[in-house]
Amino acid sequence: MTIAPVLSKPREMKKTAQILRGAMEEFLARGYAAASMDRVAAAAGVSKATVYSHFADKEALFTTLVETMARERFQSVRAMLDETMEPRLAIRQLLTIAMEDCCNNEEFHNFKRVLVGESGRFPELAKTFVEHLSKPGVEAIAEYFRSNPAFNFPDPEAMARIMIGSVVNFAMLQKMMHGDAIMPMEQARIIDTLEYLLFDCAPKSP
Repeated sequence: MTIAPVLSKPREMKKTAQILRGAMEEFLARGYAAASMDRVAAAAGVSKATVYSHFADKEALFTTLVETMARERFQSVRAMLDETMEPRLAIRQLLTIAMEDCCNNEEFHNFKRVLVGESGRFPELAKTFVEHLSKPGVEAIAEYFRSNPAFNFPDPEAMARIMIGSVVNFAMLQKMMHGDAIMPMEQARIIDTLEYLLFDCAPKSP
């Protein structure tokens, strides 16, 4: 993951990115509950005082990490939903990259595992993920469906959730639940079928 927070001073931007990188290592290694700011500082190669000068507490650090990841992915979604691109090509490109990120990005995959594991004890952390990553992504895709004459879905938001949910469910079942060994399936089959449902089975615009 490329950490690139938007800050005014390049030096502060670099220092914050350094701390977030250390935080990612610590959260992935120990989870949220067992993570410590001391070890975050050590992993980042900075003092504990420096960490606290940037983040008030562990929750603020985790929230910023989620927001940064979400910003990167939301920008990618926006870029892929280019209205000048042929819709079928744009959606297939989006599905391919989303599938790659969900299934084959080991760091993001492990981070989601931590988040799911901690969500019972720390529901606000899970809500942060939904608020900053899931919600904007669904809204952007739903708006694309609404504004593009190639689509005529009766419920664009529900269709956006179905599209993204299919990718997320496949990644969770095959990777997090080790379904690959029990019911193997190529990622391309999911992408091909979603493309078929979105373009060949959906009602056409009048």
